Amino acid sequence: MNDYLPILLMIALVFAFVGVSFVASGLLGPKAPNSAKQSPYECGIVPEVEPAERFPVKFYLVAMAFIVLDVEIVFLYPFVTVFRQLGLFGLIAMGVFVFGLLIPFAYLLSVGALAWGPVQRRLSAGIGPVRRSAGAVFDPAAPTAAPEHEAA
Repeated sequence: MNDYLPILLMIALVFAFVGVSFVASGLLGPKAPNSAKQSPYECGIVPEVEPAERFPVKFYLVAMAFIVLDVEIVFLYPFVTVFRQLGLFGLIAMGVFVFGLLIPFAYLLSVGALAWGPVQRRLSAGIGPVRRSAGAVFDPAAPTAAPEHEAA
């Protein structure tokens, strides 16, 4: 119990500080509500126009994907340092962990959450219609399929 006493004391101090901070801000803070302060914008400024656009959901999906990959890296570093001591069990456990974290990334790729930006626009503009044939045929200027002797 003596080993955990400093940790428990720190947790108690954190909760005490948070509680005292909330009570002090409620008691000492100025209370003069008006329509400008009640608006959803910062600093009490009354909005003159509506915002141009909201952030798309893809932005948040990409942010969450980066957080997941950062967490994965944080857990992979200690694994790499003790890989030889863990042996086959450690390799299998880390393989399951990495596979579990790559599933959401694969989902993001499949729904096109990462298909945005100038590179994607350039790629989508440069690719013409693709036709299926016996051989590889790609000619965006030609409206019909390639002749038989070119497809072989």
